[in-house]
Parts: sequence; structure tokens; C-alpha cells
Amino acid sequence: MTRYSYRDDPEVPDFKDDRTIFVFDGMCVMCSGFMRFVMQRDRKHHFRFLPAQSPLGEALYVHYGLKAGDYDSVLLIEHGLVRVKWDASIGVFEGLGWPWRVAGLGRVLPKFLSNPLYSFIARNRFKWFGRREVCLLPTAEDRERFL
Repeated sequence: MTRYSYRDDPEVPDFKDDRTIFVFDGMCVMCSGFMRFVMQRDRKHHFRFLPAQSPLGEALYVHYGLKAGDYDSVLLIEHGLVRVKWDASIGVFEGLGWPWRVAGLGRVLPKFLSNPLYSFIARNRFKWFGRREVCLLPTAEDRERFL
């Protein structure tokens, strides 16, 4: 896909893409916990956050060829380009700066290992960490950091 391809997709609502966008499963305890971890360490407000269950989140999943309603992958959209699965997770750590950037070394793991590892964790995330009854919503003070 080309850079900012979603802008030409009539199914994707317009949104502010002036910062890196982290799309996560808002009903997954592990995923929303990771989002909170990132939010607390993102002192420069590098990221905007978007639950996958939102109309925009769903439209982005479909736009990038992922199955509607199946949020087994986080998305990281930076400068109009998407990263998924392991690559997206590593990119989030890199976006946090030092010392979290060190996790970028995870890129040395070949895709034939990293993607199955990511998929194994994604498949078991509800069993291991649980599922929320409702999608995570931002607090009043965090609302401006969400799309």
C-alpha cells in the first residue's frame, strides 16, 4: 500500500494523522494494558490511540486487508504507512525513545519466528489476561490523545 492510502478510501472516515497512531483491541485486557503502559511513558505525546472497535479502527483494519472484527494484530500508522503484529509492537517501543528503544533489537528475530510468536500470544491473550465486557474508554484528561 502507498503512503496515506487510507485518505483515498471512502470507507475510512477522515481523521487527524499528524501523529503516530496506535490501534489496539480495546476489549483485550493485555492490549489495553499495553496501551496504558505506552501512554504513561509517551511524555512527548508522540502517539494517538484508537480502539479497534471504533468505526475508524474497524475501517482501518479492513482497509489494510485484515479481517473485520478480528483484532489479533495491533496497527501502528506512522507517516501514512502501516506496521502490523510484531513489527508494530517493536515500533511502539522505538517511538517511546530511550530506554524503550532498545526493544528495537527485536527486529533481528526473523519474521518466520516473530510472526508465529506474535500470533501465538494473540490467540491466547483472552485466556491468559482476560477480556473486558466493554471497550476501554479514555479518561477525561486522556481524551485529547485518542482519535
